[in-house]
Amino acid sequence: MLTPRTDHLIDLALEEDAGLGDVTSRAIFAPTHRSRAIIDAKQDLIVCGVEVAARVFWRVDPALKTKLLVRDGARAKSGQVLLQIEGPTASLLTAERTALNFIQRLSGIATQARRYAEAVKGTAVRIVDTRKTTPGYRALEKYAVRCGGCFNHRSSLGEHVLIKDNHITAAGSLTKAVQLCRLAAPHAAKIEVEAKTMAEVREACRAGAGVILLDNMTPAQVRAAVTIVAGCAIVEVSGGVRYETLRDYALPGVDVISIGALTHSAPSADLSLDLLPARRNRR
Repeated sequence: MLTPRTDHLIDLALEEDAGLGDVTSRAIFAPTHRSRAIIDAKQDLIVCGVEVAARVFWRVDPALKTKLLVRDGARAKSGQVLLQIEGPTASLLTAERTALNFIQRLSGIATQARRYAEAVKGTAVRIVDTRKTTPGYRALEKYAVRCGGCFNHRSSLGEHVLIKDNHITAAGSLTKAVQLCRLAAPHAAKIEVEAKTMAEVREACRAGAGVILLDNMTPAQVRAAVTIVAGCAIVEVSGGVRYETLRDYALPGVDVISIGALTHSAPSADLSLDLLPARRNRR
């Protein structure tokens, strides 16, 4: 995930936090003062963002050297050290909060995703995210979802056709919206249609939708809709699904459950950066 976009996000974050410099650290520490530090977990979590955190330190000062002790996607126990840093003290402390913000946010999403993935273990259902992401951070947050063991829905409006209720209202009918999209979309693009009622499920099937999104239905309604679809399209369930009810929706015939909470409601993981005692000179 160390792309030019990631570097741009890091630079924006550093400008926001340290654009005027770190007046405290620069006042206390001479440029020659060096320290060692670790980033460690304060809870059990799924790791994500160690390379991004290391990149933050490098962007602040290439003299800061980092050592990654775990890989993204790994399970870490409370107290486990994820990253070691060594170099100029003032630079290290200038980078501290920005580095932690990235790794805490991404590890929080990965940890949340792992919970959801494990909740449907043993079923044929995939849990996928949505576009309900932090503006500008979509690629990183969707990467965190994958690190947690879930999957990605479309990353942008241009990836495939998804006809939602407002499209249907403005077009005049579900069938007309599908027909217009089939004329304009690339030949390989799937056409997905949101359906809120059994009548719309039937209409989507007749219109030839490749994916039917069952929106805000109860488990009983989902069972009825799956019977109507009868394998003619991929079935996605979305809306109103909580972690506590996830297994109720992981029904035979359901292929995908999309959940915005993977990203928009994931709490940041608890990690900290701690300086280590200075090494004593050997005689």
